[in-house]
Amino acid sequence: MVRLEDVRGPEDVKAVSRDELPAFADALRRDIIRVCSQTGGHLASSLGAVELTVALHWLFNSAEDRFVWDVGHQTYGHKILTGRRDQMGGIRTLGGLAGFTATSESEHDALTVGHASTSLAAALGMALARDSRGDDYRVIPVIGDGALTGGMALAALNQIGHVKPKMTVILNDNDMSISENVGALNHYMRQLQVQPWLQSAEKSSKRALGEVWKPLADLGSRAKDATRRFFDPASNNPFHAMGLRYVGPIDGHNLEELLYYLEHIDQLEGPTMLHVLTRKGKGYDVAESDPILWHGASSFNPENPVHAGKTYSWSDAFGDAADALANHDDRVWMITPAMREGSGLVEYSRRHRDRYIDVGIAEDVAVTTGAGLALQGEKPIVAIYSTFLQRGYDQVIHDVAIENLDVVFAIDRAGLVGGDGATHQGIFDIAYLRAVPNMAIAMPRNANKLQSMLKAAVETPGPVALRWPRGSVEPADNADPEAWQPVVWGKAERLKEGSEVVVLALGPTVGYALEAAGRDPRVGVVDMQFVKPLDLGLLHELAEEGAKLITVEDHTLPGGLGTAVAEALKDEGLDVPLKRLGLPDVFVPHGSPKAFHEAHGMGPEGIRATLEAQLGSPLVDPEATVEENVVGGVTSD
Repeated sequence: MVRLEDVRGPEDVKAVSRDELPAFADALRRDIIRVCSQTGGHLASSLGAVELTVALHWLFNSAEDRFVWDVGHQTYGHKILTGRRDQMGGIRTLGGLAGFTATSESEHDALTVGHASTSLAAALGMALARDSRGDDYRVIPVIGDGALTGGMALAALNQIGHVKPKMTVILNDNDMSISENVGALNHYMRQLQVQPWLQSAEKSSKRALGEVWKPLADLGSRAKDATRRFFDPASNNPFHAMGLRYVGPIDGHNLEELLYYLEHIDQLEGPTMLHVLTRKGKGYDVAESDPILWHGASSFNPENPVHAGKTYSWSDAFGDAADALANHDDRVWMITPAMREGSGLVEYSRRHRDRYIDVGIAEDVAVTTGAGLALQGEKPIVAIYSTFLQRGYDQVIHDVAIENLDVVFAIDRAGLVGGDGATHQGIFDIAYLRAVPNMAIAMPRNANKLQSMLKAAVETPGPVALRWPRGSVEPADNADPEAWQPVVWGKAERLKEGSEVVVLALGPTVGYALEAAGRDPRVGVVDMQFVKPLDLGLLHELAEEGAKLITVEDHTLPGGLGTAVAEALKDEGLDVPLKRLGLPDVFVPHGSPKAFHEAHGMGPEGIRATLEAQLGSPLVDPEATVEENVVGGVTSD
């Protein structure tokens, strides 16, 4: 038997005998558990796709055939079988493998992904390119986990059904999103449906009838369709209506069944949808029983798996604040694009069912639904990750901002996010939202500020973007909105006085700036709180004091806080030295956010170095001795 540890690429998978494939799949499942127990990562989704992964690699050639995995969070098995097993220990870390598929990482990855609903459109393009060049490689998109709720996926299906290129679309259905059809007759109809002789007979019969009498041919076609609908309820499904052949559902954990259907579908022309039923977390009891909890796991003991204790997060702080606001104001609604758990809205969804909307993976729909609510006098909050709001940008402009509607965008994961990498970094939203007229942009430095800003955002006319980072935060002090400290809209807050150099920080970088400045009386620290409107009065005050300015932000430098300050200084005619710290104009890969911050000079040590360069001397502690203030042979006096 071929051992998993001896597999160096897909060609080794093909050496596994057919009857040994189930045991081989079990070994792959154990290996995924081993990897995730050491590194963390996308456990439940990868376990659910094990048999499908093995079947695809045993039958086809991923170096030429295009396996287009939607989202890509189910591909740990795919990575292991395509020569990357020895690198899995560094997955989602700086310099290691990506957590999703990436074309720059391997020839076996057909598409760089991270967001949902993109596989079908990409697969259509690949199939069209293949056909135009007369090539014969397969195109096999794998879509599931709710990705078909995305308008992009449905639009691509519509086009695939119109153009009808040869491809096998695999619907990896792990949540019974389409009704199951069961029974011996159904199984027989499925087998019959994929037999090449049946497809050939249908074409030949229709052609022969057409030569004799076209109405008879049309009648025969209608009779066939009527018979299929009678025996086969699945023929009435929407995929048929969109022009695709539909096969399924089948057991996605039965390798023999998978191989049978994939082999026979491969002989058919045009697009075929293979509906595969799977279970997230399959084969690992804890992940199977709670696939939401074990969707993304931190490291754990595989023999005694206990999910890492959850610390209180910014998402939790938002969920608690939103719940309190909804109790306080019955005009508050919550809209999420399938991110209830991630955005901290589990309790809200239970307590305010009548004012909670999950639109599925359809960010554009979330934004415009908010616009519709606002037009009728309600106060919608669209809870969305920074990276996902990019997908609703057109709607932000056209449906919300043009008419200055009262929609709050509650933007989670703003800034670097770590292991999910370039597709998920929330480092562009200030830039793309700051350009939109009527839009306000704010960021709290702690949970108390989040409460106050959220309440103010709901009460302030026009669209507001309230952003916060990923990670833990101390809980707020009070759950009663009446007791929350008021926010002065558009005003910054001086946290430390100092007139020689002042750091203008935002969100998590406020803490960095305070740590870097220490107790040096020459250094001031300001929590800007608002990027738009910017506190112009503060800038004039600092200019009068003769302070040099440093901006620091967990965002790209182009278009961010530093750019906003530079533009304001120029527009106001203020001649103030300005140094901007932030992320460069690059896509930031996966890795530790704090390590990236330090690497780009925006962490505590980087800010400290910039402060000393601006001051022309080391930072000092006024309460320390002269000897303690000696740095590199230079004293503070």
